[in-house]
Amino acid sequence: MNIPIIYEDNHLLVVEKVPNLPVQEDASGDQDMLTILKADLKERYNKPGNVYLGLVHRLDRPVGGAMVFAKTSKAASRLSDTLRKRDMERTYIAVVHGRVKQQKGTLEHYLWKDRQKNEVYAVDSKKKDAKKAILHYEVIGREEGYTMVRVKLETGRSHQIRVQFQTIGHPLHGDQKYGGLRVKKGEQIALWSSSLSFPHPTTKEIVTFEAPLPKGMPWNLFD
Repeated sequence: MNIPIIYEDNHLLVVEKVPNLPVQEDASGDQDMLTILKADLKERYNKPGNVYLGLVHRLDRPVGGAMVFAKTSKAASRLSDTLRKRDMERTYIAVVHGRVKQQKGTLEHYLWKDRQKNEVYAVDSKKKDAKKAILHYEVIGREEGYTMVRVKLETGRSHQIRVQFQTIGHPLHGDQKYGGLRVKKGEQIALWSSSLSFPHPTTKEIVTFEAPLPKGMPWNLFD
């Protein structure tokens, strides 16, 4: 499978995740990003034995876009620290149903994950294991019953963007899990990891990587 490489050096591998491909091996037994990329590194650099590639952050299976992996354990440790300190800026573009009225806003909810169902819910803050979720959004455009938003995560909770927008009445186009009756079977979720920005693990210089938006519906409404 061809996974586009956005940037690579001795420490980082930044790629464009293919939608509907799991990040790592799961119960489905389907091909996964980590295994494919390790095999590619092994072949390209003719490496003997096991190839190291550190998983730094995740994207939901149906979501595509920019994603960074660490090529050394030191880089993985430093990038994990960067994430923990919230020094990695992750920007997403989403197309949601309906007209989001406020041009800019912040969403704060407490989210709880049902691990058996792999579903996340907005709950009361007092619920056991509920975690605070914060995101900031800005409206980019409004077309034909849809709103395109740029989203910056302050926290990185499971299914966060999808659940928070669904909770305020604006589910994501094509979200088969949380979109409800507005979503048609077979539609692709309109959520894309558009850019990553963080201090390079060795040079400390701020580096930024972008993945161009997909073509087709509903993205083309906003061309």
